[in-house]
Amino acid sequence: MRTVAIIGGTGPQGKGLGYRFAKAGYDVILGSRSEERAMEAAVELQARVTSAGSVSGASNATAAQAADLVLLAVPYVGHDNLVTELAPELVGKIVVSCVNPLGFDKQGPYGLDLGGTSAAETAQMLLPEARVVGAFHHLSAVTLIGEADTLDHEDVLVCGDNADAKAAVIDLAATITGKPGIDAGALRLARQLEPLTAVLISVNKRYKVRSGIAVVGLSPDVH
Repeated sequence: MRTVAIIGGTGPQGKGLGYRFAKAGYDVILGSRSEERAMEAAVELQARVTSAGSVSGASNATAAQAADLVLLAVPYVGHDNLVTELAPELVGKIVVSCVNPLGFDKQGPYGLDLGGTSAAETAQMLLPEARVVGAFHHLSAVTLIGEADTLDHEDVLVCGDNADAKAAVIDLAATITGKPGIDAGALRLARQLEPLTAVLISVNKRYKVRSGIAVVGLSPDVH
């Protein structure tokens, strides 16, 4: 698995993740509703990538079809319709959801009430022939696109119901943090992981930082 497609690859988080994967040597396809916009974003990122990795742009459907591992880095609004549209291209593939269903009001960010489910679980329901994993929810887009070699002060929490798919994403996380992701359990735990992003946004605003998640107390051989 050397090719990764990012649906929503022209958004801040999609571009940041794409940059990190390409920097680590992966071939990255940025997907967008606008192929032209995807190609422009790809040229921008490719100029920063000096390793063996490459960045290209394509429509969402073309990007999804071309890779075995596909990330969903799209806003929650319109998520279900987009995933349904892409279902034929995602059959048999690992689909990574880093979608955060959030709302904002005068008091700040908050997790949307999805009625006992999550964006990742909804994606799995809409993609019964794919293997959906939740990961990369808590990485700041600004930090991802920054100059640091690795974000080794953070951990990537990974949840999923398919062991092989989850293992692949745990390995992929090392391209960003320099260490494997943390197995956080079943896909249903995305119900807790997704809205936790609202807490980090609130902390960032209060302390004017780019906070992240780090898990302590694990055996050294986990990392």
